[in-house]
Amino acid sequence: MTRRIKILFTIPNFDTAGSGKVVYDLVNGLDKTIFDPEICCFHDRGDYFKTIETLGVKIHIFAFTTDYKPFVGFPYRVFKIYKFFKTHHFDLIHSWHWSSDFSEPLAAKLARIPFVYTKKAMGWGNKAWRYRSWLSTKIITINNDMQSFFSRVKHKVVNIPLGVDIGFFKPLERKGVVLEDCKINDNDFIIVSIANLVPVKGIEILIEAVRLLNNPRIKVFIVGNNENVYGRTLKSKYENSQFQFLGKKSDVRPYLAKANLFVIPTKDEGRKEGLPIAPLEAMASQRVVIGSNISGIKDILKPFPECLFKPDDINDLLNSIKLMFEMKTPERQKLEQAMFIHLHKNFGLKKCIISHEKLYKSILKY
Repeated sequence: MTRRIKILFTIPNFDTAGSGKVVYDLVNGLDKTIFDPEICCFHDRGDYFKTIETLGVKIHIFAFTTDYKPFVGFPYRVFKIYKFFKTHHFDLIHSWHWSSDFSEPLAAKLARIPFVYTKKAMGWGNKAWRYRSWLSTKIITINNDMQSFFSRVKHKVVNIPLGVDIGFFKPLERKGVVLEDCKINDNDFIIVSIANLVPVKGIEILIEAVRLLNNPRIKVFIVGNNENVYGRTLKSKYENSQFQFLGKKSDVRPYLAKANLFVIPTKDEGRKEGLPIAPLEAMASQRVVIGSNISGIKDILKPFPECLFKPDDINDLLNSIKLMFEMKTPERQKLEQAMFIHLHKNFGLKKCIISHEKLYKSILKY
């Protein structure tokens, strides 16, 4: 193959960073002497779209999926997607769509273009997921538990964990960082949790655990979008000087700098976690992380079983926080360093990008 490999990355939107940040990092990091990436999304709205434009790659605004009903028009609608794929002569399509849609891989199959999708969350169960998997050339999983979904097509499955930019997230000094939107005393023990506030994130479990500890030195900073029913309900019920809801932040590093502990209390229900990025960013910042013992989180914290607590269990989380609060400084620093090394070895962005490049080359026999 003399020309560069033309890959289309499809994603519904860039309304928030989320998966969009992963696509940004991947497209930005690919070896451009070998790969020629392009992006396709449904519309050009969203806070993160302008960031994507700075990549300088071609962006298509096109509906790359279609509804199944009415069935009578389904073949024609798929044909339009097929025609789009075929007209642009893509060598490979990598979908970052969260859903079980199979119209996209069907159109790619008809166009004889290899199709890869990344399984981002733990949702499963309907037939469409199986159709999507049968039509795909390869399936990328981001945690170990996901592999059980694909027993009938396990030869297609490649596990590639997400990665963190360790040039951007690196060890942070606590001293000298001023957070004007926070109320902090010098001897406070700061717990940080970063998440867009939806019920599965279990923020109320964290708050109730800290309330039961009844220690005014422990303060909780909740960073993330809270402008929804769940977020507003939590704020109205709990917000005070001990539990501070700080909203969405474009740069979370100053808050990680102040953290003594990072907590991810996701519940064991619904779509749960695929592989959450926020605790990886905390570990790259050389902070101790504790989290629910569920898929994704337990992959991250596998070498640190003492840092896993039972999901939905306020008392178990309480005991984990107490353990970290009472930990002596040398022991804490040793744990911080161990997590930092683990992150660099297993979840660095460069490793993630290289693994994707190898996969693309293997599919196309480059």
